[in-house]
Amino acid sequence: MEKTYKKGILVVSFGTSYEHTRKANIEAVENRIKEEFEGYEVRRAFTSNKVIKKLRERDNIIVDTPYEALNRMKKDGFEEVTIQPLHIIPGIEYEKIVSVLSEYNGEFKRIVLGRPILYSVNDYKEAVDAFKSQLPSMKEDSAVVLMGHGTYHPSNACYACLQSFFNDEKLNVYVATVEGYPEIDHIIPKLKDKNIKEVTLMPYMLVAGDHAINDMASSEEDSWKSLLEKEGFIVKIYLHGLGENLDYQNIYVNRVREAIEEIN
Repeated sequence: MEKTYKKGILVVSFGTSYEHTRKANIEAVENRIKEEFEGYEVRRAFTSNKVIKKLRERDNIIVDTPYEALNRMKKDGFEEVTIQPLHIIPGIEYEKIVSVLSEYNGEFKRIVLGRPILYSVNDYKEAVDAFKSQLPSMKEDSAVVLMGHGTYHPSNACYACLQSFFNDEKLNVYVATVEGYPEIDHIIPKLKDKNIKEVTLMPYMLVAGDHAINDMASSEEDSWKSLLEKEGFIVKIYLHGLGENLDYQNIYVNRVREAIEEIN
């Protein structure tokens, strides 16, 4: 008879210091994973040292880094560990997990890393289909503009690939980023070329955190909302992270399931 291992799932996200969006997005996904995988203990880690530090100093909330979490799981006797990132792209934050994982190869009987949202070609189709559930009813002169985080890492190309899949579906959805390409200034001329009058802004991020609240939706002069309104667009705001989308929660659950199947 096969030996029963102590099994755990480490759910890793960038993290957020906003309590409401942490519960509505990160905890919501973690709870779905707990519900789906009986016999597995689910633990949390954040890749953002800044968020971890802020939570510790401001709220006395302790969250492990991936390294600390795996070290703790090793000491606690876990023999099988599935690491599931909640990151959107395989960028810098995802590579932090890959780096930590390389240090723990051989430390557990079984250890595997799941995929982020956008990784293989099929993942993009799955992501676009899941996103349709939160799209508003749109007319010819209305569009949705997504705020991705963006990065100087080569994985920034994931956003262009995502845009191509939205284009294939003939949806008036435009992907822009805060810290990469394209930026909102690159999208505004495209909206005008298509005679778009009304724009709904949505974060394409796990949580509707600092970027979504301040850079996208605020009344600050340089926010996306303000910039679009200055150009004459009617702007609506959808301030919810992908973690609140039940179809995206299902994607994360399926990622965990696929990773577990890989090691069993």
